[in-house]
Amino acid sequence: MMKKILLLLISITLFHSCKESEKLNLSTVYYNGDILTMVGNTPNYVDAIVEKNGKIIFTGSSEEAMKVAGKGHNMIDLEGKTLVPGFIDGHCHFANFGAQAIGAQLLASPDANVDDIETLISVLKEWNTSKNRALTGWIYGTGFDDSILKEKRFPTKHDLDEVSTEFPIIITHISGHFAVVNSKGLEKLGIDENSENPEGGIIRRENNSTEPNGVLEELAAIPYMLQAIAPQSEEAIINFFEAGQEMALSYGYTTAQEGRAMQNQEILVAMAEMDKYKIDVISYIDYMFVDKHMSSKWNSKNYINKFRIGGMKVTLDGSPQGRTAWRTEPYLIPPEGMPHDYSGYPAIPNDSVLSSIFEKGFKNNWQILTHTNGDAAVDQLIRTMKPLKEKYGNEGRRDVIIHGQYIREDQLDQAKNMNMIASLFPLHTFYWGDWHTQLIGDSLVQNISPVKTALNKGLDVTIHTDAHQSHYLT
Repeated sequence: MMKKILLLLISITLFHSCKESEKLNLSTVYYNGDILTMVGNTPNYVDAIVEKNGKIIFTGSSEEAMKVAGKGHNMIDLEGKTLVPGFIDGHCHFANFGAQAIGAQLLASPDANVDDIETLISVLKEWNTSKNRALTGWIYGTGFDDSILKEKRFPTKHDLDEVSTEFPIIITHISGHFAVVNSKGLEKLGIDENSENPEGGIIRRENNSTEPNGVLEELAAIPYMLQAIAPQSEEAIINFFEAGQEMALSYGYTTAQEGRAMQNQEILVAMAEMDKYKIDVISYIDYMFVDKHMSSKWNSKNYINKFRIGGMKVTLDGSPQGRTAWRTEPYLIPPEGMPHDYSGYPAIPNDSVLSSIFEKGFKNNWQILTHTNGDAAVDQLIRTMKPLKEKYGNEGRRDVIIHGQYIREDQLDQAKNMNMIASLFPLHTFYWGDWHTQLIGDSLVQNISPVKTALNKGLDVTIHTDAHQSHYLT
Protein backbone atom coordinates (compact mmCIF):
# COMPACT_ATOMS: atom_id res chain seq x y z
CA MET A 1 0.00 0.00 0.00
CA MET A 2 2.76 2.38 0.98
CA LYS A 3 4.54 1.72 -2.32
CA LYS A 4 1.37 2.54 -4.31
CA ILE A 5 0.87 5.79 -2.40
CA LEU A 6 4.50 6.77 -3.03
CA LEU A 7 4.19 6.09 -6.78
CA LEU A 8 0.95 8.10 -6.89
CA LEU A 9 2.63 11.06 -5.19
CA ILE A 10 5.58 10.90 -7.61
CA SER A 11 3.21 10.80 -10.60
CA ILE A 12 1.22 13.78 -9.28
CA THR A 13 4.46 15.71 -8.67
CA LEU A 14 5.80 14.97 -12.16
CA PHE A 15 2.47 15.92 -13.75
CA HIS A 16 2.36 19.16 -11.75
CA SER A 17 6.01 19.91 -12.66
CA CYS A 18 5.27 19.43 -16.37
CA LYS A 19 2.31 21.80 -16.18
CA GLU A 20 4.41 24.36 -14.28
CA SER A 21 7.20 23.96 -16.84
CA GLU A 22 4.74 24.75 -19.62
CA LYS A 23 3.60 27.84 -17.70
CA LEU A 24 7.21 28.93 -17.22
CA ASN A 25 8.09 28.46 -20.89
CA LEU A 26 9.37 31.91 -21.85
CA SER A 27 9.71 31.11 -25.56
CA THR A 28 8.01 33.44 -28.02
CA VAL A 29 7.37 32.72 -31.69
CA TYR A 30 7.17 35.67 -34.09
CA TYR A 31 5.46 34.88 -37.40
CA ASN A 32 3.39 36.23 -40.33
CA GLY A 33 5.68 39.09 -41.32
CA ASP A 34 8.72 39.98 -43.39
CA ILE A 35 11.40 38.62 -41.07
CA LEU A 36 14.82 39.69 -42.32
CA THR A 37 17.79 38.03 -40.60
CA MET A 38 20.55 40.21 -42.20
CA VAL A 39 22.68 37.05 -42.57
CA GLY A 40 24.79 37.08 -45.74
CA ASN A 41 25.23 39.65 -48.50
CA THR A 42 21.72 39.32 -49.92
CA PRO A 43 18.34 39.62 -48.15
CA ASN A 44 17.54 36.46 -46.21
CA TYR A 45 13.93 36.08 -45.10
CA VAL A 46 12.52 33.37 -42.81
CA ASP A 47 8.98 32.37 -41.84
CA ALA A 48 9.44 32.61 -38.07
CA ILE A 49 11.87 33.20 -35.24
CA VAL A 50 11.92 31.89 -31.68
CA GLU A 51 13.08 34.07 -28.81
CA LYS A 52 13.75 32.79 -25.29
CA ASN A 53 15.12 34.66 -22.29
CA GLY A 54 16.10 37.61 -24.45
CA LYS A 55 17.95 35.55 -27.07
CA ILE A 56 16.97 34.41 -30.56
CA ILE A 57 17.32 30.61 -30.48
CA PHE A 58 15.90 29.74 -33.90
CA THR A 59 15.16 31.23 -37.33
CA GLY A 60 13.50 29.26 -40.08
CA SER A 61 10.24 27.60 -40.98
CA SER A 62 7.08 28.07 -38.92
CA GLU A 63 6.71 24.30 -38.48
CA GLU A 64 10.19 23.89 -37.05
CA ALA A 65 9.77 27.00 -34.92
CA MET A 66 6.79 25.44 -33.13
CA LYS A 67 8.85 22.37 -32.30
CA VAL A 68 11.78 24.40 -31.00
CA ALA A 69 9.55 26.66 -28.91
CA GLY A 70 7.91 23.71 -27.14
CA LYS A 71 4.61 23.55 -25.35
CA GLY A 72 3.14 26.62 -23.71
CA HIS A 73 5.06 29.19 -25.77
CA ASN A 74 3.79 32.66 -26.64
CA MET A 75 2.78 33.63 -30.17
CA ILE A 76 3.11 37.12 -31.70
CA ASP A 77 1.46 37.74 -35.06
CA LEU A 78 3.42 40.43 -36.94
CA GLU A 79 0.40 41.06 -39.17
CA GLY A 80 2.61 41.67 -42.20
CA LYS A 81 5.04 44.05 -40.48
CA THR A 82 8.80 43.81 -40.97
CA LEU A 83 11.06 42.43 -38.23
CA VAL A 84 14.82 43.00 -38.30
CA PRO A 85 17.63 42.56 -35.76
CA GLY A 86 18.34 45.41 -33.33
CA PHE A 87 20.31 48.35 -34.69
CA ILE A 88 24.00 48.99 -34.06
CA ASP A 89 24.70 52.65 -34.78
CA GLY A 90 28.07 53.19 -36.47
CA HIS A 91 28.46 56.59 -34.81
CA CYS A 92 26.22 58.56 -32.46
CA HIS A 93 26.38 60.50 -29.20
CA PHE A 94 24.49 58.45 -26.63
CA ALA A 95 25.36 60.74 -23.72
CA ASN A 96 23.35 63.51 -25.39
CA PHE A 97 20.18 61.48 -25.95
CA GLY A 98 18.75 62.51 -22.58
CA ALA A 99 19.24 66.21 -23.28
CA GLN A 100 17.30 65.80 -26.52
CA ALA A 101 14.53 63.84 -24.83
CA ILE A 102 14.04 66.38 -22.01
CA GLY A 103 15.04 69.82 -23.33
CA ALA A 104 13.04 72.28 -25.40
CA GLN A 105 12.56 70.77 -28.86
CA LEU A 106 13.92 73.25 -31.42
CA LEU A 107 13.89 70.92 -34.42
CA ALA A 108 12.58 72.20 -37.73
CA SER A 109 9.98 70.54 -39.91
CA PRO A 110 9.31 67.68 -40.49
CA ASP A 111 10.50 66.60 -37.04
CA ALA A 112 9.02 69.51 -35.08
CA ASN A 113 7.88 73.00 -36.02
CA VAL A 114 10.66 75.49 -35.23
CA ASP A 115 10.93 76.97 -38.70
CA ASP A 116 11.45 80.59 -37.67
CA ILE A 117 12.97 82.54 -34.80
CA GLU A 118 9.60 83.68 -33.49
CA THR A 119 8.57 80.05 -32.94
CA LEU A 120 11.96 79.26 -31.39
CA ILE A 121 11.43 82.03 -28.83
CA SER A 122 7.90 80.80 -28.11
CA VAL A 123 9.02 77.20 -27.53
CA LEU A 124 11.76 78.31 -25.13
CA LYS A 125 9.32 80.52 -23.20
CA GLU A 126 6.94 77.59 -22.80
CA TRP A 127 9.76 75.32 -21.57
CA ASN A 128 10.98 77.95 -19.08
CA THR A 129 9.62 76.67 -15.78
CA SER A 130 11.32 76.51 -12.39
CA LYS A 131 11.16 72.70 -12.54
CA ASN A 132 12.91 72.56 -15.90
CA ARG A 133 15.53 75.16 -14.97
CA ALA A 134 16.37 73.16 -11.86
CA LEU A 135 17.55 70.24 -14.02
CA THR A 136 20.68 72.01 -15.28
CA GLY A 137 20.50 75.58 -13.96
CA TRP A 138 19.85 76.81 -17.51
CA ILE A 139 16.98 77.32 -19.90
CA TYR A 140 18.06 75.13 -22.79
CA GLY A 141 16.90 73.69 -26.08
CA THR A 142 18.41 71.48 -28.76
CA GLY A 143 18.35 71.14 -32.51
CA PHE A 144 17.78 74.57 -34.12
CA ASP A 145 18.82 74.73 -37.77
CA ASP A 146 19.79 78.06 -39.29
CA SER A 147 19.65 76.62 -42.82
CA ILE A 148 15.90 75.95 -42.42
CA LEU A 149 14.87 78.92 -40.28
CA LYS A 150 12.87 81.41 -42.35
CA GLU A 151 15.34 84.19 -41.48
CA LYS A 152 18.30 82.11 -42.83
CA ARG A 153 20.50 83.20 -39.94
CA PHE A 154 21.59 82.12 -36.48
CA PRO A 155 19.59 83.41 -33.54
CA THR A 156 21.67 85.78 -31.39
CA LYS A 157 21.76 86.84 -27.76
CA HIS A 158 19.25 89.56 -28.62
CA ASP A 159 16.69 86.96 -29.71
CA LEU A 160 17.25 84.84 -26.60
CA ASP A 161 17.05 87.88 -24.34
CA GLU A 162 13.40 88.06 -25.40
CA VAL A 163 12.91 84.76 -23.54
CA SER A 164 14.71 85.88 -20.38
CA THR A 165 17.38 88.28 -19.20
CA GLU A 166 17.13 86.92 -15.65
CA PHE A 167 18.19 83.31 -16.32
CA PRO A 168 21.00 81.95 -18.54
CA ILE A 169 19.91 80.38 -21.83
CA ILE A 170 21.80 78.09 -24.19
CA ILE A 171 20.53 76.49 -27.38
CA THR A 172 22.47 74.01 -29.47
CA HIS A 173 22.65 73.72 -33.24
CA ILE A 174 21.45 70.58 -34.99
CA SER A 175 25.06 69.76 -35.92
CA GLY A 176 26.26 69.88 -32.31
CA HIS A 177 29.04 72.26 -33.42
CA PHE A 178 27.46 75.60 -32.45
CA ALA A 179 25.66 77.12 -29.48
CA VAL A 180 23.87 80.41 -28.88
CA VAL A 181 23.61 81.97 -25.42
CA ASN A 182 21.78 85.01 -24.13
CA SER A 183 23.37 87.97 -22.35
CA LYS A 184 23.02 86.28 -18.95
CA GLY A 185 24.59 83.15 -20.38
CA LEU A 186 27.59 85.06 -21.72
CA GLU A 187 28.00 86.62 -18.29
CA LYS A 188 27.82 83.22 -16.58
CA LEU A 189 30.40 81.76 -18.96
CA GLY A 190 32.72 84.74 -18.55
CA ILE A 191 32.70 85.62 -22.25
CA ASP A 192 32.95 89.31 -23.10
CA GLU A 193 34.56 91.73 -25.53
CA ASN A 194 38.01 90.89 -24.12
CA SER A 195 37.65 87.13 -24.66
CA GLU A 196 39.90 85.73 -27.38
CA ASN A 197 38.89 83.01 -29.80
CA PRO A 198 40.15 79.61 -28.60
CA GLU A 199 42.17 77.49 -31.00
CA GLY A 200 39.69 75.63 -33.17
CA GLY A 201 36.76 77.88 -32.31
CA ILE A 202 35.22 81.30 -32.91
CA ILE A 203 33.26 83.69 -30.70
CA ARG A 204 31.10 85.60 -33.16
CA ARG A 205 30.94 89.37 -32.66
CA GLU A 206 28.58 92.25 -33.31
CA ASN A 207 29.25 94.08 -36.58
CA ASN A 208 32.27 96.36 -36.37
CA SER A 209 32.75 95.47 -32.71
CA THR A 210 34.48 92.98 -30.41
CA GLU A 211 31.29 92.50 -28.36
CA PRO A 212 30.08 88.87 -28.57
CA ASN A 213 26.71 88.41 -30.30
CA GLY A 214 25.99 85.16 -28.47
CA VAL A 215 26.89 82.69 -31.24
CA LEU A 216 29.72 80.29 -30.38
CA GLU A 217 31.44 77.97 -32.86
CA GLU A 218 33.22 74.64 -32.39
CA LEU A 219 35.70 74.71 -29.47
CA ALA A 220 34.29 78.06 -28.38
CA ALA A 221 30.95 76.23 -27.95
CA ILE A 222 31.35 72.50 -27.28
CA PRO A 223 32.93 72.59 -23.79
CA TYR A 224 30.31 75.11 -22.63
CA MET A 225 27.47 73.07 -24.13
CA LEU A 226 28.48 70.02 -22.12
CA GLN A 227 28.81 72.14 -19.00
CA ALA A 228 25.49 73.97 -19.34
CA ILE A 229 23.32 70.99 -20.30
CA ALA A 230 24.75 68.63 -17.68
CA PRO A 231 22.11 67.57 -15.10
CA GLN A 232 22.94 68.94 -11.66
CA SER A 233 21.50 66.43 -9.17
CA GLU A 234 21.76 62.65 -8.90
CA GLU A 235 18.03 62.42 -9.54
CA ALA A 236 18.34 64.58 -12.67
CA ILE A 237 21.32 62.55 -13.91
CA ILE A 238 19.32 59.33 -13.67
CA ASN A 239 16.27 60.96 -15.27
CA PHE A 240 18.34 62.19 -18.23
CA PHE A 241 20.02 58.82 -18.66
CA GLU A 242 16.83 56.81 -18.49
CA ALA A 243 14.96 59.18 -20.83
CA GLY A 244 17.75 58.95 -23.39
CA GLN A 245 18.05 55.20 -23.12
CA GLU A 246 14.29 54.68 -23.47
CA MET A 247 14.36 56.84 -26.59
CA ALA A 248 17.13 54.67 -28.03
CA LEU A 249 15.20 51.50 -27.21
CA SER A 250 12.07 52.90 -28.83
CA TYR A 251 13.99 53.19 -32.11
CA GLY A 252 15.34 49.65 -31.96
CA TYR A 253 18.87 50.28 -30.71
CA THR A 254 20.76 47.36 -29.21
CA THR A 255 24.20 49.01 -29.40
CA ALA A 256 24.89 52.74 -29.27
CA GLN A 257 28.09 54.75 -29.27
CA GLU A 258 29.22 57.77 -27.33
CA GLY A 259 31.27 59.18 -30.15
CA ARG A 260 33.09 61.93 -28.26
CA ALA A 261 33.20 61.41 -24.51
CA MET A 262 34.51 64.37 -22.54
CA GLN A 263 33.25 65.43 -19.09
CA ASN A 264 30.17 63.27 -19.69
CA GLN A 265 32.28 60.10 -19.51
CA GLU A 266 32.00 60.22 -15.72
CA ILE A 267 28.20 60.02 -15.89
CA LEU A 268 28.38 57.11 -18.33
CA VAL A 269 30.69 55.25 -15.94
CA ALA A 270 28.46 56.03 -12.95
CA MET A 271 25.47 54.54 -14.76
CA ALA A 272 27.48 51.40 -15.53
CA GLU A 273 28.51 51.11 -11.88
CA MET A 274 24.81 51.29 -11.00
CA ASP A 275 24.04 48.64 -13.67
CA LYS A 276 21.57 50.94 -15.44
CA TYR A 277 22.28 49.95 -19.04
CA LYS A 278 19.68 48.00 -21.02
CA ILE A 279 21.63 48.25 -24.29
CA ASP A 280 25.35 47.99 -25.03
CA VAL A 281 27.15 51.35 -25.15
CA ILE A 282 30.72 51.84 -26.36
CA SER A 283 32.49 55.10 -25.57
CA TYR A 284 35.28 56.83 -27.51
CA ILE A 285 37.27 59.26 -25.38
CA ASP A 286 38.12 62.71 -26.74
CA TYR A 287 41.90 63.04 -27.07
CA MET A 288 41.96 65.80 -24.43
CA PHE A 289 40.61 63.36 -21.82
CA VAL A 290 42.48 60.12 -22.59
CA ASP A 291 44.99 60.51 -19.75
CA LYS A 292 42.10 60.55 -17.31
CA HIS A 293 40.09 57.63 -18.64
CA MET A 294 42.03 55.25 -20.89
CA SER A 295 43.84 53.52 -18.02
CA SER A 296 40.56 52.58 -16.33
CA LYS A 297 39.00 49.10 -16.26
CA TRP A 298 36.40 50.30 -18.75
CA ASN A 299 39.00 50.37 -21.55
CA SER A 300 38.34 46.76 -22.42
CA LYS A 301 37.45 44.48 -25.31
CA ASN A 302 34.62 43.16 -23.16
CA TYR A 303 31.57 44.99 -21.86
CA ILE A 304 31.23 45.49 -18.11
CA ASN A 305 27.57 45.94 -17.20
CA LYS A 306 26.95 46.60 -20.92
CA PHE A 307 29.48 49.46 -21.11
CA ARG A 308 33.08 49.82 -22.26
CA ILE A 309 35.62 52.19 -23.81
CA GLY A 310 36.49 51.42 -27.41
CA GLY A 311 39.28 53.88 -28.14
CA MET A 312 40.15 57.54 -28.76
CA LYS A 313 38.25 60.22 -30.70
CA VAL A 314 39.99 63.06 -32.54
CA THR A 315 38.06 65.87 -34.26
CA LEU A 316 39.77 67.72 -37.10
CA ASP A 317 37.07 70.09 -38.34
CA GLY A 318 33.44 71.03 -37.98
CA SER A 319 30.08 70.90 -39.70
CA PRO A 320 29.63 71.14 -43.50
CA GLN A 321 26.10 72.55 -43.37
CA GLY A 322 27.34 74.95 -40.67
CA ARG A 323 30.31 75.81 -42.92
CA THR A 324 32.99 75.03 -40.37
CA ALA A 325 34.11 71.87 -42.20
CA TRP A 326 37.63 72.48 -43.53
CA ARG A 327 37.75 72.45 -47.33
CA THR A 328 40.45 72.93 -49.96
CA GLU A 329 38.07 75.17 -51.93
CA PRO A 330 35.99 78.13 -50.72
CA TYR A 331 32.30 77.81 -49.88
CA LEU A 332 30.08 79.38 -52.51
CA ILE A 333 28.16 81.14 -49.72
CA PRO A 334 30.49 82.14 -46.86
CA PRO A 335 29.08 82.68 -43.36
CA GLU A 336 28.08 86.20 -42.44
CA GLY A 337 31.11 88.41 -41.95
CA MET A 338 33.55 85.99 -43.62
CA PRO A 339 35.56 86.77 -46.80
CA HIS A 340 34.64 85.31 -50.20
CA ASP A 341 37.60 82.87 -50.05
CA TYR A 342 36.46 81.37 -46.72
CA SER A 343 36.87 77.56 -46.70
CA GLY A 344 36.27 76.60 -43.07
CA TYR A 345 39.08 75.95 -40.61
CA PRO A 346 40.93 73.17 -38.77
CA ALA A 347 40.28 72.18 -35.17
CA ILE A 348 43.96 71.30 -34.72
CA PRO A 349 45.91 73.62 -37.04
CA ASN A 350 49.41 72.29 -36.28
CA ASP A 351 50.26 68.97 -37.96
CA SER A 352 52.97 68.19 -35.43
CA VAL A 353 50.47 68.52 -32.58
CA LEU A 354 48.06 66.21 -34.36
CA SER A 355 50.82 63.73 -35.12
CA SER A 356 51.74 63.55 -31.43
CA ILE A 357 48.07 62.93 -30.53
CA PHE A 358 47.82 60.11 -33.06
CA GLU A 359 51.17 58.67 -31.95
CA LYS A 360 49.91 58.34 -28.38
CA GLY A 361 47.08 56.23 -29.76
CA PHE A 362 49.46 54.04 -31.77
CA LYS A 363 51.85 53.55 -28.85
CA ASN A 364 48.95 52.41 -26.65
CA ASN A 365 47.27 50.40 -29.42
CA TRP A 366 44.06 52.40 -29.14
CA GLN A 367 41.57 52.36 -31.98
CA ILE A 368 41.30 55.93 -33.33
CA LEU A 369 38.10 57.50 -34.68
CA THR A 370 38.77 60.73 -36.57
CA HIS A 371 36.05 63.26 -37.40
CA THR A 372 36.73 64.69 -40.84
CA ASN A 373 34.03 66.36 -42.94
CA GLY A 374 35.97 68.61 -45.31
CA ASP A 375 38.53 67.30 -47.78
CA ALA A 376 41.28 69.48 -46.26
CA ALA A 377 40.67 67.72 -42.95
CA VAL A 378 40.91 64.33 -44.67
CA ASP A 379 44.21 65.43 -46.24
CA GLN A 380 45.50 66.32 -42.77
CA LEU A 381 44.42 62.95 -41.41
CA ILE A 382 46.18 61.06 -44.18
CA ARG A 383 49.46 62.97 -44.09
CA THR A 384 49.78 62.70 -40.28
CA MET A 385 48.51 59.14 -39.72
CA LYS A 386 50.07 57.36 -42.70
CA PRO A 387 53.68 57.67 -41.42
CA LEU A 388 52.58 56.29 -38.05
CA LYS A 389 50.97 53.24 -39.65
CA GLU A 390 54.27 52.64 -41.44
CA LYS A 391 56.25 53.12 -38.22
CA TYR A 392 54.11 51.11 -35.79
CA GLY A 393 52.36 48.68 -38.11
CA ASN A 394 48.75 48.51 -39.15
CA GLU A 395 47.58 44.99 -38.40
CA GLY A 396 44.24 44.89 -36.58
CA ARG A 397 44.11 48.65 -36.00
CA ARG A 398 40.64 49.33 -37.47
CA ASP A 399 41.01 53.13 -37.47
CA VAL A 400 37.89 54.94 -38.68
CA ILE A 401 37.11 58.02 -40.77
CA ILE A 402 33.97 59.52 -39.23
CA HIS A 403 31.57 61.36 -41.61
CA GLY A 404 33.82 62.04 -44.63
CA GLN A 405 31.04 64.01 -46.27
CA TYR A 406 33.26 65.97 -48.65
CA ILE A 407 35.86 63.22 -49.04
CA ARG A 408 37.41 62.99 -52.53
CA GLU A 409 37.77 59.84 -54.60
CA ASP A 410 41.59 59.93 -54.44
CA GLN A 411 41.29 60.11 -50.65
CA LEU A 412 39.14 56.97 -50.63
CA ASP A 413 41.97 55.23 -52.52
CA GLN A 414 44.46 56.32 -49.88
CA ALA A 415 42.10 55.28 -47.07
CA LYS A 416 41.84 51.84 -48.67
CA ASN A 417 45.64 51.57 -48.84
CA MET A 418 45.80 52.55 -45.15
CA ASN A 419 43.22 49.84 -44.32
CA MET A 420 40.87 52.37 -42.76
CA ILE A 421 37.15 51.95 -42.15
CA ALA A 422 34.89 54.65 -43.59
CA SER A 423 31.85 55.47 -41.44
CA LEU A 424 29.88 57.69 -43.80
CA PHE A 425 26.78 59.82 -43.34
CA PRO A 426 24.33 59.50 -46.26
CA LEU A 427 21.33 60.24 -44.02
CA HIS A 428 22.59 63.81 -43.87
CA THR A 429 21.46 64.50 -47.42
CA PHE A 430 17.78 63.96 -46.55
CA TYR A 431 17.81 67.20 -44.58
CA TRP A 432 20.59 69.22 -46.20
CA GLY A 433 21.12 67.99 -49.76
CA ASP A 434 19.64 71.18 -51.25
CA TRP A 435 21.62 73.36 -48.85
CA HIS A 436 24.88 71.59 -49.76
CA THR A 437 24.11 72.27 -53.42
CA GLN A 438 24.11 75.97 -52.63
CA LEU A 439 27.29 75.70 -50.53
CA ILE A 440 29.54 73.62 -52.81
CA GLY A 441 27.73 73.36 -56.15
CA ASP A 442 25.75 70.68 -57.92
CA SER A 443 28.74 68.79 -59.35
CA LEU A 444 30.46 68.21 -56.00
CA VAL A 445 27.25 67.56 -54.09
CA GLN A 446 26.57 64.48 -56.23
CA ASN A 447 29.49 62.78 -54.44
CA ILE A 448 28.64 63.71 -50.86
CA SER A 449 29.04 60.77 -48.42
CA PRO A 450 30.03 58.42 -51.28
CA VAL A 451 29.03 55.03 -49.85
CA LYS A 452 28.74 53.17 -53.17
CA THR A 453 32.10 54.46 -54.42
CA ALA A 454 33.77 53.47 -51.15
CA LEU A 455 32.28 49.97 -51.36
CA ASN A 456 33.37 49.62 -54.98
CA LYS A 457 36.91 50.50 -53.94
CA GLY A 458 36.86 47.73 -51.35
CA LEU A 459 36.67 49.78 -48.15
CA ASP A 460 34.84 48.47 -45.12
CA VAL A 461 31.94 50.88 -44.73
CA THR A 462 29.44 51.64 -41.99
CA ILE A 463 26.75 54.32 -41.91
CA HIS A 464 25.45 56.20 -38.91
CA THR A 465 22.86 58.64 -37.54
CA ASP A 466 25.19 60.97 -35.59
CA ALA A 467 22.30 61.32 -33.12
CA HIS A 468 21.96 63.41 -31.06
CA GLN A 469 24.24 65.71 -33.05
CA SER A 470 21.53 65.36 -35.67
CA HIS A 471 17.78 64.88 -35.43
CA TYR A 472 17.51 61.30 -36.64
CA LEU A 473 16.09 60.04 -33.35
CA THR A 474 12.78 61.81 -33.88
